[in-house]
Amino acid sequence: MGSYWSTVKAYRCEDFTGYMIEISNRYPRVAEYLENEVGFEKWSRCHYPGLRYNITTTNMFESLNNMLANARDFPYVTLLNIIQEKMSKWWNDRRIVAMAITTPLTPSQESELRPRFAQSNGRHTSQLNPITYHVKGSELEGVVDIFNKTCTCKEFDIDKLPCVHAVAAAHHAHVSVYSLVSLYYTKEYYLLAYGETIYPVGSQSQWDVPNEVVARIVLPREVKEKKRRRPKTSRFPSVGEFRKRKHHCGKCGAYGYYKKKCNSQTGSTEGNPPTNMPV
Repeated sequence: MGSYWSTVKAYRCEDFTGYMIEISNRYPRVAEYLENEVGFEKWSRCHYPGLRYNITTTNMFESLNNMLANARDFPYVTLLNIIQEKMSKWWNDRRIVAMAITTPLTPSQESELRPRFAQSNGRHTSQLNPITYHVKGSELEGVVDIFNKTCTCKEFDIDKLPCVHAVAAAHHAHVSVYSLVSLYYTKEYYLLAYGETIYPVGSQSQWDVPNEVVARIVLPREVKEKKRRRPKTSRFPSVGEFRKRKHHCGKCGAYGYYKKKCNSQTGSTEGNPPTNMPV
């Protein structure tokens, strides 16, 4: 798993290729599946075609599904009210946090950027042209463009947060490091994201529904009659997703381990009779 996560989080394609070779040597079928069936752009940070900043997951809908697991059986109006109450609470809590911030950036980005100030000390920086700087002093050198906000290490390009090379270049150019940070990481944008208030809809008796909407007749869609069975509560796995199966012991019938690791002294009585009894 260590090699896999290193491959996922690699910023440079050169590093990604090295990790993939390691995975291919140890697990050739896994490497073939990740490359041919899933595709690098769906799980690799350096191959993603868009801007994902420091987010390494696209499965945030699962959090909402878990939140609404019990509420999905309620009527639509009740379900919408539950969603509104939860969203209103989230927005208000985050607004309070944003108003209490005393730093230029959000707390998580500030804690990630601060150590890079100390790490940039002692690095040799030379100016190549008015906007480009060459930073040495580590295993991985970096060429920083402070105007286009890029670096050859690719961390600055993808995360939109100055890497160690960019911090060193900013100090050499007498430029504020915070001016190189994406605006989406600032306190002001954090406040704007949660600046609006989500109000409750109110009871149906208070709704102001136009007459043309009241007069509209909406027929239910045609549904093919299905066999009656217990309704499914869990979702279907998406493409490339596997459900974790529970281990089943063939000796005692318990879950969580296989027969070889069973500590039970008595096996199942189904099938053949026990060997310590006469046939």
